[in-house]
Amino acid sequence: MSYNWDFHSVWQYYDLFLWGLWITVVYTFSSIFFGVIIGFITCAARLSGWKILNLTARIYQEIFRCTPLLVQLLWFYYAFPLLIGGSVDNRVAAMLTLSLYVGAFYAEIFRGGIVSIDKGQREAAAAIGMSPMQSMSRIILPQALKRVLPSFINQSVIQFKNTSLVSVISVADLAYMAAVVNGQTYRPLESYTVMAALYIAMLLPLTQAADWIEKRLRVSD
Repeated sequence: MSYNWDFHSVWQYYDLFLWGLWITVVYTFSSIFFGVIIGFITCAARLSGWKILNLTARIYQEIFRCTPLLVQLLWFYYAFPLLIGGSVDNRVAAMLTLSLYVGAFYAEIFRGGIVSIDKGQREAAAAIGMSPMQSMSRIILPQALKRVLPSFINQSVIQFKNTSLVSVISVADLAYMAAVVNGQTYRPLESYTVMAALYIAMLLPLTQAADWIEKRLRVSD
């Protein structure tokens, strides 16, 4: 049987698609912003000499890296309110979960970049009178950030895709709006094809940028 495509009936709801895309972008970049902060704090804790900080940071990382994001979203929205004796707005639950989730991965990316720098550079910096903070900010971090940039971009691309899961707690992102349009038009093939096309349009440039940066860094090395 041949299928009769009908994008016209679906595209009448283009405003819903665009609003959903905007919400997806907001959640993506906001969670990346908070995730970077969480990642740097966690990375510093993992690299510190304080065992309690190191252990706490590691436990946090393992919890969020070893459980599916979908499970985390459901837990923060449905289970966490029972612990605090109140309700949690679905938008707050979504942002909190996304930020903590990506922060755990960013922390490991940052930590890997820092420990990859030869220890001799720290020793050389100390030999010329630099404090540990100075050597970290002036010598170690600039090199580490250069090395972790491709991994950081790739993880951010994954985060963009991960935001589609917030639709399960009724956050009006692109995936949620595609379901709404499907409910109005009964055209699932067209509705979800438009959704997929919008994701590709947003993510393809980012993946190409990550590949270009990685090649440039490989050449410079």
